[in-house]
Amino acid sequence: MSPNDPAPIERRTDSGIVIRPVYTAADLEGWDPKEMLGDPGGYPYTRGVHAEMYRRRLWTMRQYAGFGTAESTNERFKFLLGAGQTGLSCAFDLPTQMGLDSDHPRAEGEVGKVGVAIDSMADMRLLLAGLPLDTVTTSMTINATAAILLLLYQLVAEEQGVAGDQLGGTIQNDILKEYVARGTYIYPPRPSMRLIVDTFSYCAEHLPNWNTISISGYHIREAGSTAVQEIAFTLADGIAYVEAALAAGLSVDDFAPRLSFFWNAHNNLFEEVAKYRAARRMWARIMTERFGAKDERSKVLRFHTQTGGSTLTAQQPEVNIARVTIQALAGALGGTQSLHTNGFDEALGLPTQRAAKIALRTQQVVGFESGIADTVDPLAGSYFVEALTDEVQKGAEAYLDRIDELGGAVAAIEARFMQSEIEGAAYAYAKAIDDGEKIVVGVNKFVDDEKEPTEVFPIDVELQRSQIARTRSVREQRDQAAVEAALSDVGTAARGTQNLLVPMKKALASMATLGEVSDVLRAEFGVYQPSG
Repeated sequence: MSPNDPAPIERRTDSGIVIRPVYTAADLEGWDPKEMLGDPGGYPYTRGVHAEMYRRRLWTMRQYAGFGTAESTNERFKFLLGAGQTGLSCAFDLPTQMGLDSDHPRAEGEVGKVGVAIDSMADMRLLLAGLPLDTVTTSMTINATAAILLLLYQLVAEEQGVAGDQLGGTIQNDILKEYVARGTYIYPPRPSMRLIVDTFSYCAEHLPNWNTISISGYHIREAGSTAVQEIAFTLADGIAYVEAALAAGLSVDDFAPRLSFFWNAHNNLFEEVAKYRAARRMWARIMTERFGAKDERSKVLRFHTQTGGSTLTAQQPEVNIARVTIQALAGALGGTQSLHTNGFDEALGLPTQRAAKIALRTQQVVGFESGIADTVDPLAGSYFVEALTDEVQKGAEAYLDRIDELGGAVAAIEARFMQSEIEGAAYAYAKAIDDGEKIVVGVNKFVDDEKEPTEVFPIDVELQRSQIARTRSVREQRDQAAVEAALSDVGTAARGTQNLLVPMKKALASMATLGEVSDVLRAEFGVYQPSG
């Protein structure tokens, strides 16, 4: 380099991986395509979990919906299905997530705000009215109360004549990431793990086609993690769930095929694609080498993707459509099994019907017009993408080694290791924006002072009153003695070793509420209080 040459430009991914100006075959020297890639649909699944991927069928277009009452959400479900959505995805309000009925004092002001309020079978009947439960798959973003919502879903399906082996869908049911990143936990980690393992066992017998957990990196990323941290901490949680199930006496190949994952999609297109490919390869090796899985389905990392809510801006909100499009491309190029695209107005409030439709149409354009579905893993063999996939994997494996040294995911959470790492990454990201090192269009560059009017989703101030009235009506009309007896059985099971979901289902069928069942478990398990 001569003295007159400009200083070299340094570029890094969001995870801090240095990006070279150009990549060549030398960057993959000694790299074995068979070992690192395999064939699509074959070990180690770097290139995808199906041999033909989207050539045969596109990913499931599963738009997230849930607000207000069960009736309102049911209407949105039917609107989205009519617009071409191929799977349902349900959001629940904070009281439902926290095991509180809508008339609980702590639910004041939160009923129906960030999702639908579900207190009992009466609400679940309204939520699912007229929906083809034998053919549509439903994803429910619910964690601490996941078993309760799943049982309510099963009970309503049975009323409609749909047997358990006909039901398909997913409950998130990933409590460990709540302690790390999100906060909708109820019980301490170890009894929460018991409830999750009981769900694995119950579904293996009664709901064989249900995905019993969606191990979530999404919320870890939303809390401020890097892409590398997202897959490292999520896979660490996955390892903890497998170990807990094995310790409870389950066989790995009896439950592992129903494990699924949930990833975020941010704006750095190539790092996001590399993240998905690295995660698949890592999980295949973990299940094979660490846990001795024999069934190929146990080795496959199937995942849902949602575009990054934290990347959306309230400034110039229509620009978010471009961000969501890039993120949807990342998910599709990375081989996702289902995808949710955010509404452009979600930095302002719940997505309006117009925004939800544009978000769905974005997926449809990517799937049917872009050509990326014509061949499997179209970026495979790219010097850059393959080298970046390896770099992401190395970074994630270094984190997994550190977590193992700490005693596993639960111990690492209790020591606040993951939380501290995420906090550091979030601070660095925010500082880079404040310092102008990272450009966010409309926020710190290309700022537009003119504010265009944007429709905002309306909040029904009468909603809480009507929801409380319905819940109290349920309590007044039920057989109270039967409810109390069933709740007593739940407490007995919690103190013993019986599968908790069996007495819980009986209690819910007798019209016990979500809050009442949760209160019984609170009395037995206690409530988690974070330290530090």
